[in-house]
Parts: sequence; structure tokens; C-alpha cells
Amino acid sequence: MDSQAELISRCRRRERSAQFELYRLYARGMFAVCQNILADTMEAEDAMQEAFFKAFDKIDQYRGQVAFGAWLKRIVVNTCIDHLKRQHPPMLPLDELHAPHIAAEDGAVEASLEAVKAAMERLPAGFRLVLSLRLVEEYDYPDIAQLTGTSQSNIRSQYSRAKQRLLELLRQDGVKCVNNCK
Repeated sequence: MDSQAELISRCRRRERSAQFELYRLYARGMFAVCQNILADTMEAEDAMQEAFFKAFDKIDQYRGQVAFGAWLKRIVVNTCIDHLKRQHPPMLPLDELHAPHIAAEDGAVEASLEAVKAAMERLPAGFRLVLSLRLVEEYDYPDIAQLTGTSQSNIRSQYSRAKQRLLELLRQDGVKCVNNCK
């Protein structure tokens, strides 16, 4: 098996077998990223395929300054955001949010990964996006703001409200609350 650097070099020469090998190496992880952001399996598959096409088309722009997986993940996340923008209204500015105000309380829940995923799928797209980027993909607030084209204060507000809504959904599903979350 070729090294990753060799595979990338072969992809730059548009060798299909090298593209397939890179796809095979990264598809599962990148699909998980898509599914966390988009929730719908078919939409996630479409976004992942589109992201790989973009990556192979722009592979000459990869300079090796970051790991290839990180470079690819950025393309995947941007593609998912593009999908959300096409299918859902953009995230609302802070003063236009219609969700009821919920006091910010940090509390933990004792929930299975499946319960959390199921609850996240029921969140509005903007909330799901911010939670996925912050908690799952571990982007910081400035990066999320740049990716989504919104202010950091809006991202922080969306994130706080998304966490609270997620906790509400988990409680509705009968998930046990720990650390005095109300």
C-alpha cells in the first residue's frame, strides 16, 4: 500500500485508483462528520460525495501545512454548510431568535450516544450545525463564525441555546439528569 504522500501525489496526476484509496481511507470518518451536521442520511451521503469531488478537483491546493484529513474535513464541513444554506434558512441573528429564553445552566446528562444523536436530529438545523461543529468536530468559536459567516457572539448564543434545547429534548426522552441540571 502506498504512503499517504504517494497517494496524494498520484491523485494530483488524476489516478482513479489513488482517489479510490484515499476515499476508502477517509469516507467513514467524513460521512460521520456529514451525518452529525446534516442528520439526514441521504443528504449526508450527497454532501460527502460532493466534498470528495471538490477535494480531488482542488488537490493541487493542498500544501501539506496541515494533515490531509484536516484539510479534507474543512472541505466536508464547508460542503455541509452549503447544503444547509440551500435547504434551510440561515442562522438568525441574536435579536431575531424566537426561542424562549432559558437560563444558562451547565449540567450534564447521563445519556447514551444513540440518545444524544437522536435528540440532535430533532434540533433545528442551525442549532445542530453549531453543536456539531463545537462539540463533535471541536472547532472554536472564531472558526465556526468564519465558516458560517456569522458573528462570534451569535455563535456563542446559538451554542448556548442549542445546548439548552438538547438538554430539554433529552429530558423529554427520559434521560437522567446529573449535576443539578433543571
